[in-house]
Amino acid sequence: MNIVLYEPEIPYNTGNIGRTCVATNTKLHLIKPLGFSLDQKEIKRAGLDYWPKLDYEVYENFEDFMKKNNNPKVWMATTKAHKVYTDVSYKSDDYIMFGPESRGIPEEILVDHEDECVRIPMFEDTRSINLCNSAAIVLYEALRQNHFEGLSLTGELHNLHWK
Repeated sequence: MNIVLYEPEIPYNTGNIGRTCVATNTKLHLIKPLGFSLDQKEIKRAGLDYWPKLDYEVYENFEDFMKKNNNPKVWMATTKAHKVYTDVSYKSDDYIMFGPESRGIPEEILVDHEDECVRIPMFEDTRSINLCNSAAIVLYEALRQNHFEGLSLTGELHNLHWK
């Protein structure tokens, strides 16, 4: 899977999303301008020791991203979508894009991809859900539809006797 952040603004969100990407073997695509430096301590703090393990790429703009990835299938998470994120079929090589925290994906991009727009249902008076939570919600649905391919599905309890 692939997560795309279009002009992300808050380093903590990007750091947390990077950590989720490492945990799910998902590539992170960052489209400039970024609202922070990738060297900022906030990114590294949120991403913990996972950040050096992150597979990511940075692009100059949306057109650069589309060109370098051969015009991929991009699902666009937006509050303006007509479809719910659980109502579409994700393929293992799809891309899921999220816009900047303060304004979302620009409408000029959305109108060209209306059939690929998805939304997370929420109470009508709510503007949006935090970016890193939104990314995790949609990503895990896409992974679930692909049977969590390549991910560990079981854990193990250690037989510890507590006194």
